Amino acid sequence: MTKHNLRHIKTLSLCALIAFTTSCKDEEKKEDTMANNENILLQEWTGPFDGVPAFDKMDVKDVKEAVEKGMELGLEDIEKIANNPEPPTFENTIAAMERSGKELDRVFTYYGILSSNMSSPEFRDIQTELAPKLSEYNSKISQNEKLFQRIKAVYDASQTTPLDADQQRVVDLTYKSFEMNGANLDAEKKKRYAEINKELSSLYTKFSNNVLHDEENYVTYLTKEQLGGLSESFTKSAAKIASDKGQDGKYAITNTRSSMDPFLTYSTERELRKQVWNNYYSRGDNGDEYDNKELIAQILKLRKERVGLMGYDNYAEWRLQDRMAKTPENAMDLMMAVWPAAIARVKEEVADMQAVANANGDNITIEPWDYRYYAEKVRQKKYDLDSEEVKQYLQLDKLTQALFYTAGRLFNYEFTPVAEGSVPVFHDDVKVWEVTDKDSGKHIGLWYLDPFAREGKRSGAWATTYRSHTTFDGDETVLASNNSNFVKPAPGEPVLVSWDDATTFFHEFGHALHFFSSNVKYPTLNGGVRDYTEFQSQLLERWLSTDEVINQFLVHYKTGEPIPASLVEKIKKASTFNQGFGTTEYLASALIDMKLHLADPENIDIAKFERETLKELKMPKELVMRHRTPQFGHVFSGEGYATAYYGYMWADVLTSDASEAFKEAPGGFYDADVAKKLVDYLFAPRNSMDPAEAYRLFRGRDAKIEALMRDRGFPVPKK
Repeated sequence: MTKHNLRHIKTLSLCALIAFTTSCKDEEKKEDTMANNENILLQEWTGPFDGVPAFDKMDVKDVKEAVEKGMELGLEDIEKIANNPEPPTFENTIAAMERSGKELDRVFTYYGILSSNMSSPEFRDIQTELAPKLSEYNSKISQNEKLFQRIKAVYDASQTTPLDADQQRVVDLTYKSFEMNGANLDAEKKKRYAEINKELSSLYTKFSNNVLHDEENYVTYLTKEQLGGLSESFTKSAAKIASDKGQDGKYAITNTRSSMDPFLTYSTERELRKQVWNNYYSRGDNGDEYDNKELIAQILKLRKERVGLMGYDNYAEWRLQDRMAKTPENAMDLMMAVWPAAIARVKEEVADMQAVANANGDNITIEPWDYRYYAEKVRQKKYDLDSEEVKQYLQLDKLTQALFYTAGRLFNYEFTPVAEGSVPVFHDDVKVWEVTDKDSGKHIGLWYLDPFAREGKRSGAWATTYRSHTTFDGDETVLASNNSNFVKPAPGEPVLVSWDDATTFFHEFGHALHFFSSNVKYPTLNGGVRDYTEFQSQLLERWLSTDEVINQFLVHYKTGEPIPASLVEKIKKASTFNQGFGTTEYLASALIDMKLHLADPENIDIAKFERETLKELKMPKELVMRHRTPQFGHVFSGEGYATAYYGYMWADVLTSDASEAFKEAPGGFYDADVAKKLVDYLFAPRNSMDPAEAYRLFRGRDAKIEALMRDRGFPVPKK
């Protein structure tokens, strides 16, 4: 399950919090400047649907100039705000910041595509060159003393004379982001703070590119005799990939989760399973020029030094102050409340797998590259459930229709394909739908889907926005996308996916619905609190297994027959199966993330730290962390999830508790009253209110961990 990578972080943490948008006062002058600039990446979007990105005209050679010009124009906006001779007010300071830097914002839509969906060696070189410059750009904003004093003046005034609720929220978030990014430091410390950020930006880029290098360059090629256990659709896809790579007659297992996971589940070739497993879990850890361990040590040292400038003991203490958890102790308490039950369940799962192996006369001891293979054997034995059989009813096209059905029932949205060629796309694989309100026909936005893995596309699944909704300067419609890494089928073949991959597909669509449902006025309020923003998407996963979706959209890819009720019953009975594996591999990564940032990074040996910490935690030897430290892009290719990977578990507590609200409702998961509260309190407000308060408005109380334990089939802790 790769339910991660919520959205492309446009530069560094500050730029994710301060909306890049333009000052109305100088609009005419800026329009003249832009008219003389022919770089397409900087231009206002034209065409249908209130303007769309010119993806068909995007060129890597334009990136460097566009980013540098965008930064120049953005800083001009900031300087005008900072040097405004009028007394600071919400309108001339905070609102003006909300309008600053629209050009750079547009550039980063293209930059995000070239980084995540269409990367190339040429772009990576440009990215490496630009990273420190973007860091300097951030610092020139966060360390602009005149600007901060104006923000502080508005903030201080609002503490005695509060503003309207949404304006107050923007002021509070803006002031807090500047404060957390060193705005109160003296000149010498500010200088060092900026230097650290510059160093980190280069390290993050290098880390990410190293992982991508290992994903692209470690490919396992099979012969026809080595295909035992693999499905026909999988082998056809593998043959196509091999052929595209100049290896006709062979079958390629690429070094991505979407290729690795099914291979380890079904291949009867144990030594090849070990090789594929080693390739995947050794990304960034091969002792060569692309090894990430030393980079991680440098990142940890710099992060600790940076927060130390502001008086914090460690990075986690600084990072979590504005999250739902508030402190690292609270996050650790949640994880450690679940961890013992998770590893105890792994012990049971391994015993079941070993028994199957013994009964088959396999004469092996379960190793990590065996876990998925024998777990599937146990699934078949315990529940008479064959994952390959289930896949026959999970067609990507039908699942897409299931997403639309769910959105229609809960959000009243309708999805209509746009005519091919009417909206520019960056690859032929990308399809686009218009989103409208079912009753009024009001245009809400466009949904882009980029479903398939390819060279230059980072692994995993994620959602992003090209344009977010606001009513700040007119009603802005949404341009949102979902991105997956399904293995592209051979021509004429359907795309069949696993239950886990179908769940992830629903998860990422939950992020898109969060974007589409926004009712906020100010751009900053479209941001999110990391341990809360995964909640909405995790909750949407629950609709995959509702009877309405199962009965309409899970049909056999050959016969069109609905999935048999008996098979559905088996799926539901097996819903807590392998939860030891799923929970433990995830929590191990989350715990290592937190413990690394609580540790003293001086002279830290990353490999030793990972090994010894897992030993202390009694990590089962039969599996590994979902993201081993040298490839943990969530945490070390940027700061979005640093000390925040626990957030999936925090969000899962909310998810389990909220889903019980639907189970208890008369209309179940499609109950109109609960669905309305879902939209009104959990989706539409985005970050315009405190997440804890929003959840209480939905549920009438705080969430309880007991629901999570019940969901996973773990013992419910006694009060």
